[in-house]
Amino acid sequence: MQWSRPLRVHLSVLVVALLLSTAMPIIWMAFSQGRDAAVLAGAKHMREMSFRLIEGYRNALEGGHEAVGLASTVPQLIPAPPAELTEKQQFFLEVLRSVSNATSIYAGYPDGSYLQLINTGRDYVRQSLSAPAEANFAIRTITPRQGSQALSTLQFLDRETRPIGEPKSEPTSFDPRQRPWYQTALQSGEPVSVGPFVTGTLKVPTLALAAPMKDDHAVVVGVNIHLQTVSRLLDPREISPRARSFIIGEGDVLVAHSDPSIMGRILGTWSGGRAIDTGSLDPGVEAVARLRKDPRYANGGLAELDLGGESYLAQVAPVSVDGLFGGSSVAIVVPLDDLVAQANRLLVRNLVIAAGFLVAGVLGSLMLSRVVSQKLYRLADEARRIGDLNFAGKGVAHSWITEINTLGGALAASRRAIVQFALYVPREVVRRIIDPEGGAVVKGRRQEVTALFTDIRDFTTISEQHSPEDVVNILSAYFELLNAIAEEHGGTVVQYLGDSIFVVWNAPVEDLRHVENGCHCALAMKAGVDRLNASNREAGRPELFTRFGLHTGPAVVGSIGAVSRQQYTAMGDTINVASRLEGLNKEYNTSILVSGDVHQAVADRFDFRAIGLVQVKGRAAKIDLWELVRERAG
Repeated sequence: MQWSRPLRVHLSVLVVALLLSTAMPIIWMAFSQGRDAAVLAGAKHMREMSFRLIEGYRNALEGGHEAVGLASTVPQLIPAPPAELTEKQQFFLEVLRSVSNATSIYAGYPDGSYLQLINTGRDYVRQSLSAPAEANFAIRTITPRQGSQALSTLQFLDRETRPIGEPKSEPTSFDPRQRPWYQTALQSGEPVSVGPFVTGTLKVPTLALAAPMKDDHAVVVGVNIHLQTVSRLLDPREISPRARSFIIGEGDVLVAHSDPSIMGRILGTWSGGRAIDTGSLDPGVEAVARLRKDPRYANGGLAELDLGGESYLAQVAPVSVDGLFGGSSVAIVVPLDDLVAQANRLLVRNLVIAAGFLVAGVLGSLMLSRVVSQKLYRLADEARRIGDLNFAGKGVAHSWITEINTLGGALAASRRAIVQFALYVPREVVRRIIDPEGGAVVKGRRQEVTALFTDIRDFTTISEQHSPEDVVNILSAYFELLNAIAEEHGGTVVQYLGDSIFVVWNAPVEDLRHVENGCHCALAMKAGVDRLNASNREAGRPELFTRFGLHTGPAVVGSIGAVSRQQYTAMGDTINVASRLEGLNKEYNTSILVSGDVHQAVADRFDFRAIGLVQVKGRAAKIDLWELVRERAG
C-alpha cells in the first residue's frame, strides 16, 4: 500500500516550514536592532512634528502679515469713520474669514477715531464682550468728541453680518494713538510686529501685526493674534503625552506654551503687568534659551538635554515672517524615554503581529483543503438549485481560487440563461426540459385540462386614448397581477395574446382539482382587477374591465411548432370553446362565463346563474352556459 496523507497535512508542513525559515531571522534582527531603530525613528518623528508645529505658527503669522499688507492698500480705509463705514466693515469681514487665527482687525486714525471688527467665535472673547449666543462678530467704533471723552459704540453681528439688537454706546478713554502698534508703525513707516502686549478692548495678551496706509501714513491698520490662539497651535502630544512646546520671543521672553496650566500663568502675568520667571514655569525654557545661542542648534538641530536627571531631546527653530518677529523661536522638548518606550511598544506590537501571522499561516494551511471542498460543495448546491429553478440568492460568492471562479462563472452564465428562458416559457415546462429524469415535454399528448381566457373590454379605445408607453405600463401592472394569481392557484400561463392571457390547469403539472382551481382563479382575478381599478382611479389611469371564459375537457397539450423552434401550448375544441365563452360576456353583460361541464364538476362548491343553451360560433352543438357568481359559503 502506497503511503499517503490528506492534503491538509502536506500543506500544513510546507507552510510551517516556510514561515519558520523566514520569520525567525526577521524576529532575531528586530530584537537585535530594535533599540537603535527606536531612537532613530523617535527622533525622526520628533523632527517632523516640530517642523509641522513651526510651520503652523509661521502660517498664522503670515496670514496676519498678508492681511495687513493688503489692508494698507485699500483706499476706503483712509477716511475716518463713519465715512464709508459699510465698505470698511465688509473688507474687515473678508479678512477675518480668510485669516482663521486672527481675533480682530482694526484701524486707528490721527484724530483718535478707531474701527475694530472682532471674531466672537471663541468662548473667552464672547464672555469678555458679554456677546449674545447668536453673535459671530462684533464691530467697535470710537468717535472722538471735543471737550469730553470719546464715545465707544459696540454692535454685534450674526453669521450673516446682520445687526443683533441696538448698538451699545458709552464714553471711553481708549485712544488708538497711544497704543504700541500705532506708535511703532507710525515711527517705522512700514509693516511692524508688536507684542506681546495687553489689548485695549478684550484685556488679553496678544501679538499684533500693523502697517501704515500706503497713501496716508497717519492711518494705521493692524491684526491681533491672541496668545491663547497661539497656544492652541503648539500641541506636541502626537509625539508623547509628556512632550511640550513653547515660543520664546526677543530677549528670551516666554510668549506661549503648549501646557494649558503654564499658559494660564503666562496670560495672568501679562494681564497683571508682572514679570515672568521662566525658570519657575518650565526649566526647559532656560535650556532652550541657551541652545538658541549655539549655531549647531539654533536653526533646527536636535540636542540632548538633562533636565532634573532625565534625558530630553530638544528641537529649536527660528520663526520670522518677512523680517517680522525676528527674535522669536519655536522649541519642542520630548523625554527620551518616551520616544524609546513608544518605539519599543511598536516593536513588541510588530512581534506579536508576526507571531499572529505565523499562527494564522498554520491555521490557514489546515483550512485550505476544507475551503476548497466547501466551495466545490457550494457549486454543486448551486447547480442543484438551478435544476430546481430556484433562483433565490446571488449564486456562489467570489473565490480566490481561479479554477473555482471559472466554474462558478459558468454556472452563473447558465443561471442567467435559464432565468431568461423561464420568463418566456412556463416554469414547469422549463423544469422538465432541463431535468433529464423529470420526463421531457412530449409532443401532442391528449389529456383533460381546464382552460381560462381573459380579455379587457374596449381595450382598443383605451389604446387610442393613451400613448404606447402608457399602454405598456398599464398592461405590465395588469399582467403582473393576473400572472401572480394564476400561479397562486396552480395554473400555467401558456400565452399572452395582446391584452388577453391563456391559462391552463392539469398541464404540464397534474392537478386532480383543476376545475375547482380554475374557478377559484377566475374569481380571484376579478377581485384583483377590481382592486387594481380602485388604485387606477386614484392615479388618473383608465379602469380595466376584464371578461373571463372557463371550460374543461380534453385537449392536445405539449410542444408544438417547427423543428428549430417550438412552443408549449394546448389545442383542441376545449380551448376554442373557452375562448368563445370569454367573448360571449359582451352579449350577456357578464364577467365570468363557464360551460355546463364546469358547472357539473363543481356545482356543489360555487354559486352559478343559469344562462341557457347558446350557439357558439364555429360549433354545431349548443353549449349550456352559466355565469360563475361566487364561491359557495360553508
